[in-house]
Amino acid sequence: MKRRDFLVTGVASGAAAISGARVSSAQPQSATGAQSGNNKNRFKLKYAPHFGMFKEHAGYASSPTPNNLVDELKFCADEGFTAFEDNGMRGRPKEVQEQLAREMARLGIEMGIFVANDRGLEKGVAILTSGDESLREGFLKNIRETVEVAKRVNTKRVTLVVGNSFHRLQHGYQTANVIEGLKRASGICEPTGLVMVCEPLNIYRDHPEFFVSSNAQMYALMKAVGSPSCKILYDIYHTQVNEGNIIPNMDRCWDEVAYIQTGDHPGRGEPFTGEINYKNVFRHVHSKGYKGILGMEHGNSKPGKEGERAVINAYAAADRFEV
Repeated sequence: MKRRDFLVTGVASGAAAISGARVSSAQPQSATGAQSGNNKNRFKLKYAPHFGMFKEHAGYASSPTPNNLVDELKFCADEGFTAFEDNGMRGRPKEVQEQLAREMARLGIEMGIFVANDRGLEKGVAILTSGDESLREGFLKNIRETVEVAKRVNTKRVTLVVGNSFHRLQHGYQTANVIEGLKRASGICEPTGLVMVCEPLNIYRDHPEFFVSSNAQMYALMKAVGSPSCKILYDIYHTQVNEGNIIPNMDRCWDEVAYIQTGDHPGRGEPFTGEINYKNVFRHVHSKGYKGILGMEHGNSKPGKEGERAVINAYAAADRFEV
């Protein structure tokens, strides 16, 4: 499954049932069908859903309207979520970006990441590794556009993917090309305070051609770039698939981590649908004093409203760790 496909449609992987944290049906319902009023301080950490994760509660089945998206934001706020991310925000019409930003501000929802560069995962394109100047200029054009969108939607974090390997060059030359591209992009972002969070992607299941497949490799790149505007996106799902050792790896690269994303494995669903002990992971993140966002970059293990409620229950249960 491609990285973004599940962000719109969700995943139906038939995961195990989730135990714990069921919301009482006696609570009052909001206009969007959410339990309302008492969930503002529900979570210890800032978990961020994405559009499509709660589409049934927001009243759309496939193609959402801007009003549907607003309804989904309202539902998330009612359920106690205080952050949100949208990989596709850069591609939305300007007026929709502005509408969504106003609604998030009204609801007290912090905007997380969106994807900064549109060719980062395109098949056969080595956007930064090849050193191709035309590809690099297209990448930097994306970054300049991204700076303006980030201002519009009130975020200081955007996802950046460095792209695929270029097999006609040795690894060291590719590394040098990536560092040069990231340094130039950092020069664009630094004056605005925007931080590009660069994500290692697993090569064993989802992205076999991707250049940066481990947190250690990304950590070395970040040290070489040396910019406050270029940091690591620590994706727990990709880490588990590619290298495991989630907590020790997190500790080793922590001084360069600026954003975290979640997803269980196998199946890339919500917590408790795979092998990761998310209660322990979230406890560790909290113990490190992390105040940032944890993006819920995964699908729903079950379809329909039942599956959407299972996602909420899973995060409520995983968040119920001892401080």
